[in-house]
Amino acid sequence: MTSAFLSNAVNPATESLRGSDPPGMSSAAAGAKAAGGGPPFEVLLELSNLANGPTTGSVKLQINPNWSPLGAKQFRSLVSDGFYDEARFFRVVPNFVVQFGINADPAVQKLHKTPINDDPTGVKSNMRGTVTFATSGLNTRTTQLFINTKNNPPLDGMGFTPFGEVIEGMDVVDHIYDKAREKPNQGKIQNRGNEYLNAEFPELSYIVSAKILA
Repeated sequence: MTSAFLSNAVNPATESLRGSDPPGMSSAAAGAKAAGGGPPFEVLLELSNLANGPTTGSVKLQINPNWSPLGAKQFRSLVSDGFYDEARFFRVVPNFVVQFGINADPAVQKLHKTPINDDPTGVKSNMRGTVTFATSGLNTRTTQLFINTKNNPPLDGMGFTPFGEVIEGMDVVDHIYDKAREKPNQGKIQNRGNEYLNAEFPELSYIVSAKILA
């Protein structure tokens, strides 16, 4: 199973920090145009097992389909299905990103292997608080996401297209447990889910529920 940094894993300087669209209308741009934009909507994340303060908190996201039509559509579908409930923040690089998006149940994760096409880059920059799909190359976005915890404009030219942003609760994001850094093994998470994480990394912060508000 390929890792997604920002892929499904690896290191801030590698994973799939690669792959901008070539000049002209790429297949990604054509797919995004077909998907269209649409009005923004909000998603509420209830978090638990936070560090250095209250152990629970809420994060409100505003999703903007005009930034990333295909990404916003994928995220809405996954949230509607309850996909992110109980998902752990398994990769946290301080002053860079927090990454999540592998389902608690390996059987459920296996149902979501089909990737979506990329959206055109450059519409919205990867600034602090923006939410972006992880990737392991061109047109490989599936379920994994990251929240930028600092301004990361270098990611803009590497194929990472934000589709939403934190509008309330960024202080909660800053309290996501970060001591495990990149130690959790993504292959083991894919194969064993929360059974592995609860046994080896019980301190990880996690999403209790994700719900669409409007």
